[in-house]
Amino acid sequence: MVELIFSFLFWFSTGVVAYTYFGYPAFLYVLSIFLKQPVRKAPAEPSVSVIISAFNEERAIERKLVNLLALDYPEEKLEILVGSDGASDRTDEIVSKFHSARIRFFRFVENFGKPHVLSALVQEAGGEILVFTDARQEFDRDTVRALVANFEDSKVGCISGELYLRMPSQGSGAVAGGMNAYWRYEKFLRKKESAIGSMLGATGAVYAIRKILFPKALPADILVDDMYIPFEVIAKGYRAVFESEARAYDQVSKESAQEFKRKVRTLTGNYQVFKHFPKLFIPFKSPIAWQLFSHKFLRLFVPFFLVLVLISNLFLLKQSFYLYCLVLQIIFYGLATYEAWRMKNHERKKGIGYLPYMFCLLNYSAVMGFLCFIRGEQQVTWERAYA
Repeated sequence: MVELIFSFLFWFSTGVVAYTYFGYPAFLYVLSIFLKQPVRKAPAEPSVSVIISAFNEERAIERKLVNLLALDYPEEKLEILVGSDGASDRTDEIVSKFHSARIRFFRFVENFGKPHVLSALVQEAGGEILVFTDARQEFDRDTVRALVANFEDSKVGCISGELYLRMPSQGSGAVAGGMNAYWRYEKFLRKKESAIGSMLGATGAVYAIRKILFPKALPADILVDDMYIPFEVIAKGYRAVFESEARAYDQVSKESAQEFKRKVRTLTGNYQVFKHFPKLFIPFKSPIAWQLFSHKFLRLFVPFFLVLVLISNLFLLKQSFYLYCLVLQIIFYGLATYEAWRMKNHERKKGIGYLPYMFCLLNYSAVMGFLCFIRGEQQVTWERAYA
């Protein structure tokens, strides 16, 4: 009887992990072929407000503003609103040197946090369309045009562009290589979810919504505006879609500590969003219930099922099959440990264990995100994750 229980736990937990990472993408791919909902796009030039909340961005803000001013879009129809969230470096000084009438600068003396700044900037925005971005990434010249073309479809309320990660010039290490692979996988899911209805969240580096759909004010403690805002749009009956032609570019993180900090914050924020939108989990009433459960919810609990797989496996070693399964797990986690050791010894190039290492890092981040959420340790004010 005991062996039967552990056998059930092993296969159930293995099934959940396999479905989350392989089964769901496979189902999604098939559905995107047979249930595709094309977006009726058309060239358009509505008024646009680009929104940037910045904190200590002296290294990036000048390049960002120059990039935005060079966009292929009518000057009289595009404004750029920059909110400095209590910056303590030269961010304010750099923005103030720009004399373009299209740039509107708002300085917040205190570090209130991104939700407060975004809500305040949106109140000042004059555009029909709001484009949200960060200070770090650069746009293609036609990115805004590619975004707004989707709004010609009256069912579309939010559009996410596509973020491309540039690899380090010296060669990619475990974190850079692993993040690049993970990001390609994540973009595949978003594209297919968009094809059958709505994606789950947007790319914070480049996304747009109709101004009339922005919430009256973002919750003061929200950590992931690029998930909360698209969910608001979906809850109001509109689609949130993916646009591959709206491109932004960023440098991939090279340090595991930086990536870990960013992922913990993001995954903690996922729990917050679940709390704000419980109705989106209800099947047949929510247009994204299956996607939300499979993509976002189960992903957060995979580490706990991985522990169950390992523990239950230890009680089933009388059968040779389970012994082989245990050996495979030991090899997998051993490769991750080996990669961690290489990184600790300042080995920059990725080794054979870079994918297992990144998988373990992401799942450990999910555990820490869960603990931060239940302890109420979310910090909404800025703490840069990238050096």
